[in-house]
Amino acid sequence: MVPGASASAQETIDHSLPPPPFLDRMQPFEAVQAANAGLQIEVDRLAAEQLADHRALGELLAGIAPQRPGTVDAYVLVIALDSDPVFAREARQAAIVLERRYDAAGRSIMLAGPDGQAIGGLPRPTARGTPASLSIALAHIAATMDVEEDVLVLFTTSHGTPNGLYYHYGDQGFGGLSPSRLRGIFDELGIENRLVIVNACFSGIFVSGLSSDSSAIVSAASAGLTSFGCSPGNDWTFFGDAFVNRALRQPQPLGAAFEAARELVGQWEDEQGLPASQPKFSIGRGAIGWLSELESRMPRIATPPVGRSPAEEN
Repeated sequence: MVPGASASAQETIDHSLPPPPFLDRMQPFEAVQAANAGLQIEVDRLAAEQLADHRALGELLAGIAPQRPGTVDAYVLVIALDSDPVFAREARQAAIVLERRYDAAGRSIMLAGPDGQAIGGLPRPTARGTPASLSIALAHIAATMDVEEDVLVLFTTSHGTPNGLYYHYGDQGFGGLSPSRLRGIFDELGIENRLVIVNACFSGIFVSGLSSDSSAIVSAASAGLTSFGCSPGNDWTFFGDAFVNRALRQPQPLGAAFEAARELVGQWEDEQGLPASQPKFSIGRGAIGWLSELESRMPRIATPPVGRSPAEEN
C-alpha cells in the first residue's frame, strides 16, 4: 500500500530496523546542527511511493479555501512526525477538533501516516507527515492567508528529543526539527500570528524558542521532561487526550483549557506514579486580539471525547 493513500488507514507502519548507523554515532553538537537544519533522510523509498505522496500533498493543498478579507481566518495544520499509529490517530482527531473550534472548515490540513483503525469514523484524506511536507504546507498556507490578519494553528504530535521533534517513519524516514528551524520557517514566510501546540517529550524547548508578541505556544512537557501515553496501541497520548480530546472540546478560553488539561495530566501522572511532565503555555500580548476574535466564534456546545483514554490503558 502506498503511504498517504486513505485506504492505508487500516494498516500500520512498524519500526523494525535501527536508524542508519551514522545517526547513532552523531556527537551532541552534530545532533543539534542536524535538528536546526531540519534533517530528513529517506531510505529505500520507492519512486512510485514518492510520486503518490507528492500528489496526495498537492491535492490537500489545492483544496484549501482562500482567506476572507475582514475576517480573522484560522488555518489549521496538524502533523504526526512519527509513524507509530498513536500519533496518526491523535492527529486525525486533533484536526477535527481544531477545525471545529476555530471555524476552519475548508482551511485545515492533516499530515500523518496510517493509524490502524481511524477512531471516530472514516479517515480523512492525508499525506505523509515529514519535515519537508510540513515546510511545503506552511509555505502554501502563508501564500493563501493574509499574514497580517489571519492565524496559523499548528499542532504537532511525535516523539521528542532534547533538541526538538524526532521524525521517524517506519524503516524509511529519519530526521529532526528544532525550535530554531521552525522559527526560521515562520520568519521566512512572515507567519507571526500563530498558535503552536507541540505534543512531544521535551517540547518545552519550543515555548522559549517560538515565543513572540503575536504568538501563543502550548507544550506537552517542560524542556527537560518527558510526557506520557505514546504507546503505539493507544488512541491518545496523555496530553493529547487531556488538552485536545477533552479541554478544547469545551466552550472555554484557551488559557482555561490549558489549565484544565495541565491539572488532569498531573492527576493521571500522580495516580500512576509517573514523574510530572509539567506542560507549558505562553501567550504574547499581541496574540490576545486575534485569539479573542477566534474564540468569539467558537461553538457554544461541547462535544464528547472519543477513543480510549491512555490513562485507562497504562
